[in-house]
Amino acid sequence: MNIYVSNLSFAVQDEDLREFFTEYGEVTSAKVITDKFTQRSRGFGFVEMPDDAAAEKAIKELDGGMVDGRAIKVTVAKPREENSNRSKPSFSKSRW
Repeated sequence: MNIYVSNLSFAVQDEDLREFFTEYGEVTSAKVITDKFTQRSRGFGFVEMPDDAAAEKAIKELDGGMVDGRAIKVTVAKPREENSNRSKPSFSKSRW
């Protein structure tokens, strides 16, 4: 199961995120998303757990928990939706 974690402190690293979830079961991967230009955390990440029951328990118990003074939000990750505006160039016919 893929889990979305938001409102993370900018100090949280991949390994910290992994540690939050290993208490509930095996973690396949844990990734804090970073800005591609500054390499600074964007305040959210994803965790993958192969055991759905363990993942559900982790979501239930960690959602709303305090990490580095911030209440984190933990939910099942939804598939990324394609944004039709991103695929098209944004050129206008007008010069001004």
